[in-house]
Amino acid sequence: MSELHERIKAYAIRHNLLCMGDRVLVAVSGGPDSVALLHLLHELKDELQLDLEVAHLEHGIRGEEAKQDAKFVEILAGELKLPFHLRNVDLPRVKSKARKGNLEALARAERYRFFADVAVSRKLSKVATAHTQDDQAETVLMWFLRGAGLTGLSGMAPCQRIDPPDEKAFAVTVVRPLLDLSKDEIVQYLRARGFNYRTDQSNQDTIYLRNWIRLDLLPKIRERAGDRFSARLSQQAALLRDEDALLMELTLRAYVSVSAGRNLLRNALLKEPKALQRRILRHWIEERRGHLRGIDFVHIEALLRLIDEGPVQGKLAIPGGWNFVREYEQLCLEKPSRGLKRVCYSYDFQIGTPLRIREAGIELRAELLPASAVSLPADLTEAIFDASSLTERLLVRNFRHGDRFKPLGLAGHKKLKDLFIENKIPLSIRAKLPLVAMGQEILWIPRYGRSETALVGDKTERVVHIKSFIYRDLTDDTL
Repeated sequence: MSELHERIKAYAIRHNLLCMGDRVLVAVSGGPDSVALLHLLHELKDELQLDLEVAHLEHGIRGEEAKQDAKFVEILAGELKLPFHLRNVDLPRVKSKARKGNLEALARAERYRFFADVAVSRKLSKVATAHTQDDQAETVLMWFLRGAGLTGLSGMAPCQRIDPPDEKAFAVTVVRPLLDLSKDEIVQYLRARGFNYRTDQSNQDTIYLRNWIRLDLLPKIRERAGDRFSARLSQQAALLRDEDALLMELTLRAYVSVSAGRNLLRNALLKEPKALQRRILRHWIEERRGHLRGIDFVHIEALLRLIDEGPVQGKLAIPGGWNFVREYEQLCLEKPSRGLKRVCYSYDFQIGTPLRIREAGIELRAELLPASAVSLPADLTEAIFDASSLTERLLVRNFRHGDRFKPLGLAGHKKLKDLFIENKIPLSIRAKLPLVAMGQEILWIPRYGRSETALVGDKTERVVHIKSFIYRDLTDDTL
């Protein structure tokens, strides 16, 4: 057995990458790293009782050369007596159909979609990829140049769950047993064993950022920083991953204290340190949307400005067709439905017949009772009216622009809009809130206000007693 055999075994055990009896899909491109990975895992096969299978994705970019790569990997899998899986895709066609994205990102998405499909169909628990210490250094530098935060600068983890962009596809557990080895060590291993491999000429094209980092930037840095620069950068990434994990734990604890159902509480969020505010917002968006694609630093900063300094009722569009909404002290995320019309309802209200207002999640019940049998309401969830003063039919409707009423205990009329503002009622609730009216006159806004009209007095003989019941949470943004 080789020295590298012992090193990757120790690394795999230390990071819990491979366990006895694991069924592993090995991603093999035909290049030196993936060929070395396959041979090294094959050396560990009997010792760890591994079931290995091989997967190769042909992207349809490099013509005959790529077909030869696929044939090479198929022959190699056959020599090792391992099952082989091949998928051919036309990546330029995929890009044209998507009308967005770059080839690198699309290729990565297609690879992991393929790996997930094979892993599920063959009941394989893990996918092994051949990322090395040098790949880690390239990744960290790439994210640094793009202005990434701590998570990006943490690089690739030895073991990681990856969710394909297609929400219907299965997630895969990716393990990277070579992450502690340099490319030089891998090439030396292949030469010592006489193992052949393929060379991808597209890796020499510096139009791609990663290739430019590998071929131009890293050599210049090593001239000043020494040959162990990649190893040091990889170690730094490991340290940052540990710190990132700690911050994530603190974020999840804080998230519990600042959330209310699917919404966030503004004041509670602003009491957290700025670093946690950013992380809480990202975690919340990921939880609601299912991913963070398209969400950059500028979006999070724009949300924080709206939360801290923006109007008490404000809205901001974020990538993916979602809206961030601030409604006083509630922060909401909503995905508008196309063609959604403004809520508008009006119902006749019969005494003795319960009325359920589906749009508002509220039920109203009215009874005709002797005045002596009724006491004054404890709060605005119920109201009593002199029955003799209710001379027109009752109806229940929602708010209309310009609505006014006569507030109890005050002279003159008041705009309902002012009442809503005073009570900090979000716009989404105002539009659905039921108003009990007699003809054109508003008598009662359940929970918020009662009119001077039809007051109960000493001469009142019979009263209409109305109660409101919430059968669905009014703050639910699905209403």
